[in-house]
Amino acid sequence: MKREVFHYNLNEIAPFIDWSYLFHAWGVSGNTTTQATADEIMHDAKAMLENLDGIYKTHAIFTLCEAKGNGDDIIIEGKTIPFLRQQHTETEKHNLCLSDFVSPHGDHIGFFATTIDKDFGAEYKDDPYLYLLAQTLADRLAEATAARLHQQVRTDNTLWGYYPDEKLSISDLLAEKNQGIRPAVGYPSLPDQSIIFEFDKFLHLDNIGITLTPNGAMTPHASVCGMILAHPKAHYFAVGKISEEQFADYARRRRIDTTELRKFLSKNIEQIV
Repeated sequence: MKREVFHYNLNEIAPFIDWSYLFHAWGVSGNTTTQATADEIMHDAKAMLENLDGIYKTHAIFTLCEAKGNGDDIIIEGKTIPFLRQQHTETEKHNLCLSDFVSPHGDHIGFFATTIDKDFGAEYKDDPYLYLLAQTLADRLAEATAARLHQQVRTDNTLWGYYPDEKLSISDLLAEKNQGIRPAVGYPSLPDQSIIFEFDKFLHLDNIGITLTPNGAMTPHASVCGMILAHPKAHYFAVGKISEEQFADYARRRRIDTTELRKFLSKNIEQIV
């Protein structure tokens, strides 16, 4: 197992920001009727980044582990972690599970987390607009840090270097043209927020200032945690709805009481009427 911690200046991370998500958070689509608003938000956000560079940093932690796929589980450093498989009824499509992208014959898997200094934007707390902009910008910086870290992980042999010859522009990276994926906890292919407690055993999130609530939420809020899969055919997907039968099986494999686990997966459990 290999673990590394990184600290980034804002000016290093800024090029990796996907501004479309910032506009979405503000309800701005970028069409002709809202272009002026989008331009103003971007101008103010970039000015904020320039003003705060050198005062705040973003942070990342990465752990590389030995792993094997085993059905719907991944055995990581000898510990079995269960995952959920799609249960759609489209017979021409394969029901995917993240474990499908980990070789049963021996492989590697990465865990990562990114965050930003918890006081980011405190200077603007008396200005509602700028303070809200700082909060939404912090979320984008955490995601951008994940993109930057993933790039390093793919290309640096001292970290993992599973694709050292990558030659992609940042726009290509934002379009997810790179090899491998980094599904984050709580996202469609990894909907069980409680699994973050398992990931934390490999990462030690407190090393970059992240703490977890009993419900698995991260503090600071502008934080991302997930896994990195290198398989050339790995791609994002949504688990979607699961049956009560699958839920019970997953709870058994996770060794978690169904009442407790249901709090984390209630939106995914198919209701029978």
